[in-house]
Amino acid sequence: MNYQTALVWFRRDLRAHDNAALARALAAARRVYCVFVFDREILDALARHDRRVEFIWHSVRELDEALREHGGGLLVVHGQARVEIPALAARLKAEAVFANEDYEQAALSRDLAVRDALAAGGIDFALSKDQVIFAKSQVLTQDGRPFSVFTPYKNAWLKRLGGNDLQAHAVEPAAGQLATLAGFALPSLVELGFETTNLLALGIKPGMSGAAALLDDFQDRMVDYHERRDFPARKGPSYLSVHLRFGTVSIRTLAAAAWHDAGRGAAAWLSELIWRDFYFMILHHHPRVVSGAFRPEYNALAFPNEPSLIAAWCEARTGYPLVDAAMRQLNQTGYMHNRLRMVVASFLVKDLHIDWRRGERYFAEQLNDFDLSANNGGWQWAASTGCDAQPYFRIFNPVTQSEKFDPEGEFIRKYVPELKGCDDRRIHAPWLMNAAQQQAAGVIIGRDYPAPVVDHAAARAVTIELYKSVRGR
Repeated sequence: MNYQTALVWFRRDLRAHDNAALARALAAARRVYCVFVFDREILDALARHDRRVEFIWHSVRELDEALREHGGGLLVVHGQARVEIPALAARLKAEAVFANEDYEQAALSRDLAVRDALAAGGIDFALSKDQVIFAKSQVLTQDGRPFSVFTPYKNAWLKRLGGNDLQAHAVEPAAGQLATLAGFALPSLVELGFETTNLLALGIKPGMSGAAALLDDFQDRMVDYHERRDFPARKGPSYLSVHLRFGTVSIRTLAAAAWHDAGRGAAAWLSELIWRDFYFMILHHHPRVVSGAFRPEYNALAFPNEPSLIAAWCEARTGYPLVDAAMRQLNQTGYMHNRLRMVVASFLVKDLHIDWRRGERYFAEQLNDFDLSANNGGWQWAASTGCDAQPYFRIFNPVTQSEKFDPEGEFIRKYVPELKGCDDRRIHAPWLMNAAQQQAAGVIIGRDYPAPVVDHAAARAVTIELYKSVRGR
């Protein structure tokens, strides 16, 4: 062993198994402390009722319990990580701090500051790849360049994949190897400045146990994933995205489950996991996408950004039932079905003519599973400004999407109960009902449910001209 004492800094990897940093520290140090920082640089900008903080809080508590079973425990700190980590390492007389890599710009800046502070005290800082299968430049084109189209990237990713890439990191602490320290108990949510939300009432179970239960359930349904995933009223997705975001399950566990299944449903799900690696790679090589279009010519798009239309979209009163149902699901639960994320993003940009960055920011505030790279990539895909994006002239029709993916209006009725009296055919475009039909359905358009804020066909024509105006600049 190289070190007498080491500190493991948990971030978005809240699990005591298959954790690269923890495994590496246990292999390198005789005594290992573990810490989690409720980082005020992140938390102070959040709403007091942010469900993600409550998810993290419960997950941290479960992680602490798991570490205690091995004789250790989790030191929990509320402060600025760039200050608290070097200070704690010095207090513990740690010779090294171990953590898993993060790829977002704010995290990179924080880690650089921590590295410098630790180095000034003669303390090593060791980062490990953990939250992706292939990171940074591990999958490149034959001429050594980063991919900008998904399918060739996916093919190269699959070609590179070997059994070791999916191998779990063994976390096997020796007796007495994990250590703890008094005075670092988990603060309450109130002490952190946050409120209890509806997270648990929604049936969302945080922590490693919550992730394991969802994976067990999904493995029985994976065979049908490719057929069910696009229908929001069906139980099609894995619902593991928030767990993957905060690392209560490892990407290796999920990718291995899909890889070893080998069915069509598993292959479709694995493809979604590869998209995640793809967007992390794009963020690494093109950090400019955080504030601008991957295709720079589209930075010149002159979106009108009408405030009343932005508000209508955020508040789920666009008059398009599938869009409003999706936005209510987001606002009420912090989750939105993936097909609907594409539909509402296309609608905001190409029907309402709002800059995609407005929608990206709203999702960042609302989504339990918000991940900068995937959120940015998804929005730029829908806005046709990104790599391998939807062509600008392919514009989702919110009515036909509704008819195709919620044919019986089951999802709409759940979140837009004003329309529950509409029959299955008319619920997708209720403004087309005449006065008698509206009366019979118990909904008067313009009174009980809004009329459409825009005409889709007219908005589509405007969008095409808008994009044509900047192409080739």
